[in-house]
Amino acid sequence: MVTATVREWRDEEGWGVLDSPETPGGCWGHYSHIRMKGFRTLSPGQLVELRWEAPGFRQDGYAYRALEITPRDG
Repeated sequence: MVTATVREWRDEEGWGVLDSPETPGGCWGHYSHIRMKGFRTLSPGQLVELRWEAPGFRQDGYAYRALEITPRDG
């Protein structure tokens, strides 16, 4: 897991982009990847722990995909 910052999160669509030194250009994440109880959403600028994979470029241009996103306390 690496520390990442939420770049943007689209609540209405349930996905967003996270940035970390290991995922240049951004890592695509979906609300189903978030490890937390209840309504799962993130806020721009929020710090998270990120586990990711590099399956290759998607149509939207992101080469990295989140496998697990854990919001950090504080």
